[in-house]
Amino acid sequence: MSGRHAEPRVALAELTSVRTLHGPRVRLDPLGPEHFDAVWPGLADGEMLRLTGTRATFTEAGVRAHLERIGASDERADWAIIDAASGDFVGEIVLNELDEANASMNVRIALAAGQPGRGYGTEAMIVVLDHAFGAIGLHRVQLDVYAFNPRAIRSYEKAGFTVEGRQRDTLYWDGEWTDSVLMSVLADDPRATYA
Repeated sequence: MSGRHAEPRVALAELTSVRTLHGPRVRLDPLGPEHFDAVWPGLADGEMLRLTGTRATFTEAGVRAHLERIGASDERADWAIIDAASGDFVGEIVLNELDEANASMNVRIALAAGQPGRGYGTEAMIVVLDHAFGAIGLHRVQLDVYAFNPRAIRSYEKAGFTVEGRQRDTLYWDGEWTDSVLMSVLADDPRATYA
């Protein structure tokens, strides 16, 4: 890679002051304590825990404290994914793991039970990527997805992500090893956009 860009400048104000973002069918509201009742059931949903490789045991107090704390962070941005027509909570999406010097972040998304396959995740990802590259000034956004989730891999590809590699046997779940797939998108990659 050549030095085709000026030195990266990340707009940290966009992380410390998370704002509402809009797509054609979704609205991304800053995730906070008011979303507890929508977030809590997903933390006990076996399929969501498997898809995210989550083994943690959550407490109501711990989740409430987390939702209080994330709004003040200058290293992440969390949103509730809301169906714009109905106002229903359909999931959450977060940019985290800021590497300011390299203008890079990780992205993670989790949809509520019954929501995968309806296009909300792809749309929310496109909206967040528009914000990540346009407002925050990132150069790279990456994620890991487990190989047993081809629907998510297709969704990420629709949003502009490219498979970079496969990490072998990163998760042991229900008696089986599975790989994870590393994917990324760069600011100047061709991708879907609503901007």
